Amino acid sequence: MAKNITIHLDDHPGALAEMGEALGKSVVNIDGICGVSCEGVGVLHILVEDAAAARSAVEHAGFEVQAERDVLVVNIVDRPGELGNIARKLANAGINLDLLYLTANLDLVIGVDDLEKAQSAL
Repeated sequence: MAKNITIHLDDHPGALAEMGEALGKSVVNIDGICGVSCEGVGVLHILVEDAAAARSAVEHAGFEVQAERDVLVVNIVDRPGELGNIARKLANAGINLDLLYLTANLDLVIGVDDLEKAQSAL
């Protein structure tokens, strides 16, 4: 199962560069990423193959790992309506989405409240 790691960064120039450098020095590749700044804190979601190595690298560099969780990674077709189709299948199954972003390969990373049910729905 794919892992999303949520990292909190201080909202200032260079914070993201330092975190990215820490992952690079540990030879951890970022497969997908989403980030926003909220009330002075950068909230970063990264998809990585080796969650333990990523966690170790960012914590060793002084960053806070807020959470680590399993997520779905869904291959999608780049066409109008694709997001709606996927979201409708999940909604019809009663599944709530709470995280969504794209990978470097344009796969859709989806955080949901019930992974097994979501896998069956898709």
